[in-house]
Amino acid sequence: MSSAASSHQTHSKRKKIKLTGVAIAVGGIFAVGPTLAADGADKSTDIGNIQDVIVTTGTRDTQKAARESLSPIDVISAAELQKTGQTDLRDALVKLSPSITRQAMGADAANLTSALTMRGLSPNHVLVLVNGKRRHTSANITADAGPQQGSTPVDIDLIPVSAVDHIEILRDGAAAQYGSDAIAGVINIILKSSSRGGSATTSVGQYNAGDGLNFGGAADIGTELGRDGFLHLSAEYRNQDHTNRGGIDSRTNTSINKILGDPEIKRESVAFNAGYAINDDVELYGFGTYAHRTSASYQNYRLPTVLPSIYPNGFTPQETSSENDYSLTGGIRGDKLGAWHWDLSSTYGGDDINIGMTDSANTSLFAATGSTPTGFHLAQYKNFQWTNNLDVGRPVDIGFLPAPLNISLGAEHRQETYQVGAGDAASSFGSGSQALPGLGALSVGSFSRNVLASYADFSTKLTPQWEVDLAGRFEHYSDAGNTTNGKFSTRYELDPRLAVRATVSTGFRAPSLAQEYYTSLAVSPTSATGLLGVNSAAARSLGAQPLKPEKSTSFNVGIVAEPVDKLSITVDAYQIGIKDRIVQGGSYSGQTAIDALTSSGLNLPSGLTSVQASYFANGVDTRTRGVDIVASYKTNLKEWGKIDWDFGANLNQTSVTRVAKDANGNILLNAQQIGYLTSATPRNKLIVGGVWTKDKWGTSLHVTRFGKTSTEATYYTGPNAFSTTTFNHIENTPKFITDLEVRYSFTNSFQVALGANNLFNVYPTKLPPENRYLGVSQYNIYSSQIGINGAFYYLRANYKF
Repeated sequence: MSSAASSHQTHSKRKKIKLTGVAIAVGGIFAVGPTLAADGADKSTDIGNIQDVIVTTGTRDTQKAARESLSPIDVISAAELQKTGQTDLRDALVKLSPSITRQAMGADAANLTSALTMRGLSPNHVLVLVNGKRRHTSANITADAGPQQGSTPVDIDLIPVSAVDHIEILRDGAAAQYGSDAIAGVINIILKSSSRGGSATTSVGQYNAGDGLNFGGAADIGTELGRDGFLHLSAEYRNQDHTNRGGIDSRTNTSINKILGDPEIKRESVAFNAGYAINDDVELYGFGTYAHRTSASYQNYRLPTVLPSIYPNGFTPQETSSENDYSLTGGIRGDKLGAWHWDLSSTYGGDDINIGMTDSANTSLFAATGSTPTGFHLAQYKNFQWTNNLDVGRPVDIGFLPAPLNISLGAEHRQETYQVGAGDAASSFGSGSQALPGLGALSVGSFSRNVLASYADFSTKLTPQWEVDLAGRFEHYSDAGNTTNGKFSTRYELDPRLAVRATVSTGFRAPSLAQEYYTSLAVSPTSATGLLGVNSAAARSLGAQPLKPEKSTSFNVGIVAEPVDKLSITVDAYQIGIKDRIVQGGSYSGQTAIDALTSSGLNLPSGLTSVQASYFANGVDTRTRGVDIVASYKTNLKEWGKIDWDFGANLNQTSVTRVAKDANGNILLNAQQIGYLTSATPRNKLIVGGVWTKDKWGTSLHVTRFGKTSTEATYYTGPNAFSTTTFNHIENTPKFITDLEVRYSFTNSFQVALGANNLFNVYPTKLPPENRYLGVSQYNIYSSQIGINGAFYYLRANYKF
């Protein structure tokens, strides 16, 4: 991990030779990606001189080196991603960035989608770009309670890792530059763009427990596109088996219940990146991704008494998904429109998920007809996003200033559509299919909105040492109204080895269409939890009010230092205040919840001991404060090789400053829901380690310390069972994870690596027996700092050509 962006050359007039790369446009930024020189030498990302490379995220200045950035930016190269041993992009970033975390495991359908968080906030507060263009979000909303409830994240695991040249992480609020969602930060994924060479990789691994076999392969290749173009293609396949970390089921005194574990996943993905120079000044470009993923996640075991004629030994339903995700961008840009450089582009992306259930049954249908299917189609969710951008910019020479005034202007149109399709008739008849009933006609709909935006950005130097940047953005949402946001950034160089920087910005996040309209019901053997669309009559009867945008104010103050040769340090302190955060609110139980759920068309099975209903609400104001520290140091051991040391730390704390009330005057959040926001993510995360290389050998060793978390756990036995007001306060002690990889290069092209993630097989803190549902859920998946699966060992082979 390095506090910079990858090496890019500025977009300038080129000779009519073979095209050297695709220009990356980040809201008016013009830069050419990793290139091949005229002699064919590979000039792709070089992390060895990271402080001197050009930054493309968080700035519209096309010639700004990393050491000169006004906002904190990390860069993670493809080589660093690979050395983590992780086959998913999200998990690789969690290993490398102290600011990024993930939930130990998702619940129900959320277990089928990958989400990440920055600075302890929601996945909804992270904006993801690909080659500088906004990426569409998942159609799969996290419906179950927890810190990520209501999120529809960008699932970056659907982008082939083999397509990634590097990733730039902006750790700062940036809604004034990029629009909605950029409250915690921005992740910009830059695709490979070389016109020659490529690589092929295969890997296999398994957990220490003997399950979760993970295998697959990936490849990429670059080729020339005519005399003046390039095309880079990438593909990937991945297969992951189930894991099971559940405890003993209290009903059977066996480990037959397999709900606590990772799903089975099969994923195929492809990507392309292309560019073609029409002449010396105008260039066409395009890039896209496509992924197909099938998943299956175990649900709670059903006893033989549920349907003995079909399942005499009981049954374990599996929630399934079949997903198609795609994105396509096309554009044209140039250097000369008068004195302006310009970029016109259009991006269309979508996510289409079909949710099903296998090894299940509809007991109501069986009672009425004497038969029931065992497999069901439950619902279909679609999310589409069409974005059109025009960006222009130019430097203006102001005589009394030591540097030109860089002017960037732009406009954006975005259309967003969210569609919900019903399940088959058998899935919603009566009490519906076991584990998760299908959606009926009352939940079906197609919802859309239009967004219009314009921005302006001005940057210059007031003195040779003092730089300032002022950005503003206006957006109009057809359903959420208008918002205007600004950002002021500054940097002062006290010495060539020491500089201070600061930013202040406002931001916003509009409620997603899924948050406004989604309705669902999850059924366990003894309980049911319903989520009502906030605009529905049932939700309004519980006090729901229309959602409004979240508003944020962010401050960042930092230093950039190189106190001695080969040692780089950045320290950034931040504060993020968010008003009207959209969270789960209005939690009701008992007959009130039953009435609300049935009035919305959701049918409940008989014999339940607990029924709860909730909806999304602008329920709380929060304030997040923290410090990010990033450092690197190079040691030359001469005949013993060299070591690249790195250290990263994130110290983070979120507090609630206000809890709202619903339309009926009731407090929207209970102690458990407040805990999800304030203490479910680690108070701190530290990563320390290094990479040793000598001749054909290489070793990576890193230790990550995850600070303590806590939770207000639900009781499942005793007098407070299923209470929504009384909880058990549990603290999870800090955890240390060690990752090790050893590599050997047989030739300059062929390398083999053997590694371990969580080398010493560390597990999360176990819950007390009274807080384990059915005795099985022995780990709290919402507040555990680390994954639930233990040590993972892998073997990888890589060939470059």
